[in-house]
Amino acid sequence: MSDPVLYKKENNKAYITFNRPEQMNSMTPEGFKMLGDYFLKAQGDKDVRVIILSGYGDKAFCAGADLKETIPLVQAGKLDPETTNNAVLKDTPVWKPIIAAVHGFCLAGGTEILEATDIRVATKDAKFGLPEPKWSIMAAAGSLVRLVKQIPYCRAMEILLTGEQITAEEAKEIGLINKVVNDKEALMKEVERYAEVICNNGPIAVQNTKKAVLRLMNLPMDIAFREEWNYSREAFESLDAKEGVQSFIEKRKPLFQNR
Repeated sequence: MSDPVLYKKENNKAYITFNRPEQMNSMTPEGFKMLGDYFLKAQGDKDVRVIILSGYGDKAFCAGADLKETIPLVQAGKLDPETTNNAVLKDTPVWKPIIAAVHGFCLAGGTEILEATDIRVATKDAKFGLPEPKWSIMAAAGSLVRLVKQIPYCRAMEILLTGEQITAEEAKEIGLINKVVNDKEALMKEVERYAEVICNNGPIAVQNTKKAVLRLMNLPMDIAFREEWNYSREAFESLDAKEGVQSFIEKRKPLFQNR
């Protein structure tokens, strides 16, 4: 039996792939554990500058928790939902940018994991939604907190309360995703383009930017402004910053060393 989640590193990119295509890439307890571990593995690897998250096969990105294997364990009190926190990045210190490549169905926990990513590209056939209320359960893997901060309130509540699916174009219109492309080939091409752009930027600046945005967004503005420099100082004082400025003056490509 193959692993429910795969991990591969190439150059400065970590590829994490949902790998249960016949089950719509739904998540088992083992899969949640592996996903969380892989996020932390990528964060701990100094060579990794970008994480690319995708689903294997042609049907789905991820259809959420497996209704036959995972949800009954939660209902029976045999699986603490808190054990999935790293998988859905609840208070998990992963500052490497995460790019999601979405095709097919992205539902329930799939949408919740999507909300924890930073840049999101989808094929035109992708479908998004939080159908949990239809089963009298709740989207409690981050959506009750994240969704209303990422898209307009009334659209967030529509998705949370009705459980209905939305199309890729609707998701783009409300700001849930960045771009819509025609097919899976175009999807990976665009995702790789984003990844290359980010990999060519200063890694200290990129990761501290993500850290600052996530940690400052809930603070009052006056406090957040005072704290902003604390997250910026490391980047400005780094050797990479000196290299970045010097390369601009010399009109050449910078050679960042993550120092």
